[in-house]
Amino acid sequence: MTLRQLRQVASELGVTLYSRKTKEELVNAIGERQADLSSVEQEHAPARQLDETRVVFLPRDPQWAYVFWEICEQDRQQAFKAGASQLCLRVADVTGVSNGGSHPHTLQEVPVDSHATEWYLPVPLSDRDYRVELGYRISGGGWISLAFSSVARVPALHPSEQVLDQFVPFSLDAPPSPVTPKTVPSSDNGLHERLYQTATVSSTRRLGRGSETFHEFDSSSGEGLNASGAGLWASGRNESGAGGVAPRQRSFWLVADAELIVYGATDPSAKLSIGGEDVPLSSDGTFRIQVPFRDGQQVYAIEAVAADGEQKRNITLDFERTTPEDNSNPSDQAVAEWF
Repeated sequence: MTLRQLRQVASELGVTLYSRKTKEELVNAIGERQADLSSVEQEHAPARQLDETRVVFLPRDPQWAYVFWEICEQDRQQAFKAGASQLCLRVADVTGVSNGGSHPHTLQEVPVDSHATEWYLPVPLSDRDYRVELGYRISGGGWISLAFSSVARVPALHPSEQVLDQFVPFSLDAPPSPVTPKTVPSSDNGLHERLYQTATVSSTRRLGRGSETFHEFDSSSGEGLNASGAGLWASGRNESGAGGVAPRQRSFWLVADAELIVYGATDPSAKLSIGGEDVPLSSDGTFRIQVPFRDGQQVYAIEAVAADGEQKRNITLDFERTTPEDNSNPSDQAVAEWF
């Protein structure tokens, strides 16, 4: 017998997953169902009788789905008498459509082997609802429907764009405000700024932003530098800024900054501290602080102590930010410039 003939016999005998078996495995499986293989070829008796035809649609990943089915003998015989010629699967997009309807122009018909009971289908579009219909194509045109699958959702190909973490809006024109989670008592004002000050490595040298990092100077003397670290002649032009072409003026501005989020969890009954500052825990033991992330080094020494004081856990996080270049200015400080 050929492999196709063996699969037909295995289908009628109810051998599961026969389409994945090799010829030798099929012969062994058929032999277990019926001792004499020759009698199987003559009788082709089904192992069990089905009451109704069923089809199941199972999305495997965003691009492929697995479909398997069982056709009762009565439906098969009636389809053949009506002129059935080809077994097919019809995939319909039913996203947001009720009462058994489907989106127009989305129906895809996939011919399958007449003796198959399972098939892998390519998914037209991820993150949609689909339903599969099993039936026969009739010679000369026409369709015989046997069964419908349940509606199943194919997962999205890309991660969800929904962000559950809610950040408190802030303005770059003013110092960032302390962020207090809803589960943290509101009386803990100023904790985030104190944690930042504790985590910042102290230094006798004043570090500025942007071009200031290339100059060491006493903040009391000024040395004739403005806030950007540039003097009157920093642009390489004279005071008028005029050259050999007609001058033009325009105001322009830019602001940008960063914040640091430190979060984690421990036993809800534990005592948590960061840099010696007590940090309140949520009811589930989680914590989350949002602190300024300015130029320089910040060290956060996090320690959790059990309620009985017998156990401790700690972790130290070290961050450093540098701003190699800063030619920014807020909108209220934008002035007309020659260019």
